[in-house]
Amino acid sequence: MIHQMKLKKDPFERIKSGKKTIEIRLYDEKRRKIKENDYIEFTNLEDGEVIKVKVIKMHLFNTFKELFDNFDNSYFGHDKNENINYERMYDYYTKEEEKDLGVVGIEIKLVNGDE
Repeated sequence: MIHQMKLKKDPFERIKSGKKTIEIRLYDEKRRKIKENDYIEFTNLEDGEVIKVKVIKMHLFNTFKELFDNFDNSYFGHDKNENINYERMYDYYTKEEEKDLGVVGIEIKLVNGDE
């Protein structure tokens, strides 16, 4: 199955470059349909460019903090020593949504066009 998601330019570019291998989302109704070996087409909100990834694993957690505590920064496309904070996720989602739905780290691998 192929799922559609949109991304801002920065995370899109980190996935496109192969640096970012975990996409973070709420574990909402749309994300609950995603299974290992499915595909996701990410669309860059700025220019409409599309990339395709394969879902390797779905990592489920209760909170963004738990997710960030289980992976080093490199999975999110950042340097290991770079200071990134899970609380930035609250710019996109509320703490209530996090509590009600849980969160998912979608482990992905960039694929070429014929896969």
